[in-house]
Amino acid sequence: MAEKINITSLIREAEVYRAQGLPEESRKTYLQVLGLIQSDEHYSKNEELIHAVREKVKAVEKDLLESDQIADIPDLSQELQALISKLFSFSKNKEVAAIEGAAALAKFGQYQTALEEFQKLIKKGTLINVDGKMGHVSAQFNAIIKELSESYNRVREQSALLLRYAKELSESYKKTKDEEELRDKLSRYVAKNLVDKLIESRGQQFFESERREVTVLFADIRSFTSLSEKLPAEEVLSMLNEYFGAMVDIIFKHDGILDKFVGDQLMAVFGILPSQGGPPYEEAIKAAIDMQDATRSLMALRSNRGKATFEIGIGINTGEAIVGSVGSRNRMDYTVIGDCVNVAGRLQQLAKGREIIIGEQTYLKTDGRFRTKKRGLAKLKNRAEPVKCYEVLK
Repeated sequence: MAEKINITSLIREAEVYRAQGLPEESRKTYLQVLGLIQSDEHYSKNEELIHAVREKVKAVEKDLLESDQIADIPDLSQELQALISKLFSFSKNKEVAAIEGAAALAKFGQYQTALEEFQKLIKKGTLINVDGKMGHVSAQFNAIIKELSESYNRVREQSALLLRYAKELSESYKKTKDEEELRDKLSRYVAKNLVDKLIESRGQQFFESERREVTVLFADIRSFTSLSEKLPAEEVLSMLNEYFGAMVDIIFKHDGILDKFVGDQLMAVFGILPSQGGPPYEEAIKAAIDMQDATRSLMALRSNRGKATFEIGIGINTGEAIVGSVGSRNRMDYTVIGDCVNVAGRLQQLAKGREIIIGEQTYLKTDGRFRTKKRGLAKLKNRAEPVKCYEVLK
């Protein structure tokens, strides 16, 4: 009979722990109950009872997993805990005062200390096996436990919400950091507004192919082959990086995009991005003029350092082209394809060092806004009809 009372009391105790939001203590008590049942000659044959207790253990373990995700509230000093217990204990009855003090500690987040106090009362039988004289204690206890349980659940919900916010904030920060790194890498190749458009594509095809009017610029170092034969490979690479760095900055400044590097040659396209200055054909010519000026300044510095120097020729042409992504699923190039691109490349080949040669359409669109000199008809490779071209004068 004593064993039966002990099992019943332990089950009640386990439920009290669970109501308080103390799953670890509840689990330990239920396991103790399970051990007593399985070792008892009578109860060990009651499969239904054993199954019920096991289900309780599983339910408490689930609570325990959830509570593990909640950050513990920092413990207060023992002196402060004792003060709280005294300040919030109003009853003259020692048992009730003990309950009030334990509940107050729990409300202040000191669940471990409150638990120890409740354990003492439970073991004494005050909270479970109450008689008529202690009815008011039981009522007080039930009311406090209910309030404590609701308060604890609110804390858990708020903590879980804060954890979710913290996780979302962490993910957002990581995403922002990754995006900034991607922007930094991409900005070495294309202008910022094109990088923004690429980021916004979110894994979709960057741009759909479309036909549109563009102005294409080719720039090439004159006599590069003979120059590179005389220099160590490391010096050639350093020279190209120095030169290309200055040229790309100028292209971006005039709202162009860098299409590609081919050896010592670069190709830029104007008219794909919204221009902050003039029309694309004007910005292309302005960029070409700035590129020639920058190259002369750079060569003067290199000459003072005793380094090899060179000149560049630039060709520009305006016309319709197909703009879009070309390549495979694993490697895509954003580029322009069309006859106007081929013509721009051929005009660049006609340009001597320090010269800027533009095609007829570019010339007509600028409508005399730049000083030019007619170069007449140029017979270009792989074209049946000659092309009118002009040299830009500064």
